[in-house]
Amino acid sequence: MIKRAGWILTLYGAVHTLGALTVGKAASHAGTWFSGGLWHEDLAEMSPAGSAYWLSVDSFGPPIIVIGLIVLWLDRRDITPPTFIAWILGIWTVVDAVVQPHALAARSARDRPAAGRSSPRRSPRQPRASSQACTMTSSRVGATPHFPVIGGMSS
Repeated sequence: MIKRAGWILTLYGAVHTLGALTVGKAASHAGTWFSGGLWHEDLAEMSPAGSAYWLSVDSFGPPIIVIGLIVLWLDRRDITPPTFIAWILGIWTVVDAVVQPHALAARSARDRPAAGRSSPRRSPRQPRASSQACTMTSSRVGATPHFPVIGGMSS
């Protein structure tokens, strides 16, 4: 089981990184990366080269590859990897799942018709639902997200 976990981590990190560099065409921005084009970039107004860099080379992919290789190295020596590796990766995944899909789930619920109601028919002149969803989403930029209180503690 440990060997499988090491291979899954290594494969997942490699697929993400190499996929971003090739399929995502992030490597086409390498000239900008190595010429210092990102040195004075504002992260709030990220350029396509900056986005490509953060998606590929500076993403979670390379560290996940290293962790997977460490787990495989430990397994070959019959050393059980420390449990903190699994805990840290699990917490990281949960935090990411809470932060990212929150916006997607809210938009999805808003776009779905309520139970028992059929969605209204769209006349030929009305825009498609996807363009309506984009308009609704863009009007919510800057809204404060609501997070549930965990463990009865509130701030």
